[in-house]
Amino acid sequence: MKFPIAKNSLFAILLRSPWWISILIAAGIVAAARLALPELYAFAFFAALPFIVIGCVAGWRQLRAPSAARVAGTLEAVRAMSWGDFSSALTDALHDDGYAVTRLTGAAADFELAKAGRISLVACKRWKAARTGVDPLRDLFDAKRTREAHECIYVATGEITDGARAFALERSIRLIHGAELAKLLPRVRSTQPL
Repeated sequence: MKFPIAKNSLFAILLRSPWWISILIAAGIVAAARLALPELYAFAFFAALPFIVIGCVAGWRQLRAPSAARVAGTLEAVRAMSWGDFSSALTDALHDDGYAVTRLTGAAADFELAKAGRISLVACKRWKAARTGVDPLRDLFDAKRTREAHECIYVATGEITDGARAFALERSIRLIHGAELAKLLPRVRSTQPL
């Protein structure tokens, strides 16, 4: 079972930060507790334990995150693909993540995903666009309401404008680009040396 965590909570911020920050906070808590309560040294460990766990989780995530070179190589390779190759690679990756994928016809969404009773719409036909604005996201959101889907996902390799990011955040549209796209498509690599 996955527990939701508020995006601006201390633990969510620490999960997005470098791992050593959480460990440094834990060390500070241990030092402060040892100074304030020297006879209760076990308290210091238990007070710091959540920060140690968060540091370990953040470190594990950062260890598994794709490097900048890998992200650049994947994006270059994806931009060079035809629609057929890209849609097949994306479909395979989504199948590997446990989704049932159905191709859709229409301009707003390209795939419908089903997993654990939840329906998601994916728009990715404009993956090569150098810059994504609000319009394709608005179309995707309208398709979500029409099809009564639970979530929207937009896939892009280019820049996403600030307005589009704000629109996506406001309407809970998940944007997959950059490192997240490289993680989703691990087998796609550029054939040219970096």
